[in-house]
Amino acid sequence: MLLPSIDNGKDYTTATFKSTRIVNFQSVEVCRKRELELMIQHRFGDVNGGINSFWGLDNGSSIRIGLGYSYDGRLEFGIGRTSYEKMLDGYVKYRLLRQTVDNGMPISLTLFGGTFCTTQQDPDASLNGFNKYHYVADRLSYCFQPIIARKFSKKLSLQFSPSYIHYNMAINITDKNDVLSFGFAGRYKFNKRMAVTAEYGLKYNSYTAQKYYNTIGIGWDIETGGHVFQMILTNSSGIVEPQFLPHTLTRWQNGGFRIGFNISRAFNL
Repeated sequence: MLLPSIDNGKDYTTATFKSTRIVNFQSVEVCRKRELELMIQHRFGDVNGGINSFWGLDNGSSIRIGLGYSYDGRLEFGIGRTSYEKMLDGYVKYRLLRQTVDNGMPISLTLFGGTFCTTQQDPDASLNGFNKYHYVADRLSYCFQPIIARKFSKKLSLQFSPSYIHYNMAINITDKNDVLSFGFAGRYKFNKRMAVTAEYGLKYNSYTAQKYYNTIGIGWDIETGGHVFQMILTNSSGIVEPQFLPHTLTRWQNGGFRIGFNISRAFNL
C-alpha cells in the first residue's frame, strides 16, 4: 500500500525516494513546503590502497556542503560548494508531475537544471605563460535533466534520468563540450527505517583519448527522524553532475571505488 498525501483533492504517493539524492544522482524528490535542507556529502579515497591507506580513509577526500529550499513544495532552489575542483553550484528543481495512488498519474516527473563554476587556479599557468581560465565563462558548465520515477509498492521505487551536460571549455583537448548520459536508479525498502539504493550512469558519446568509466553507486539509507543518513560506495570522486557523469576515472573491477556518506537535515521555516 502506498502512503497517500492529500493535496487539491488528490491522493499522492509519498517517499518515492527518502532523500533528494540517491547516491550521487538527483532523485525525483524536492524539499517539502517551506523546508530548508542542509546536505553534507563526503567521499574518501579508493579502497584499492589497502591497509597502507586504511582502504582509502587516509587519502584525500571530496566534500560538498549544500543548501536547498522550497517555499511551495514544488519549486526548489539550491546552492553548494564541492572541494573537488573547488566547484560552486546553483540549481533549480521543479516537480512537474506527481504520481497518484489511483494511478490517474502513473509517474512522477521533476525537472532539474544546474550551473557549475570551478574556482580552482590553472596549475600550468606559469609554465605555459597563459591562464586557461582567463575568461570566467571558461569556468562554467551546465546540466539539465528530466527525472522520471515510479513507486511500484511501499518497498520498490525506480527512476530514469537522461542528462545533457555542456562545458564551455572541455577539460582535455579530446573531450567533448556536450555529453549525453542515461541514469538508472532504484530503491528497495527493507523496513520502516532502512533501504538500499543503487544507481548507474551510462555515457552515450564517450569517445575520448582520456579513459572515462560509467558511474556506479550503491547506498544504504537510514532514516533517523529529521535526518537521512546514507552510507555509500561509488567509483566517482566527483559529487556534482559535470564531474561524475562524464569524468569518472576509476572502476569497480580493480578496486577503484570509495566509501562515502550523505547526511541531510531538514528544517521547517
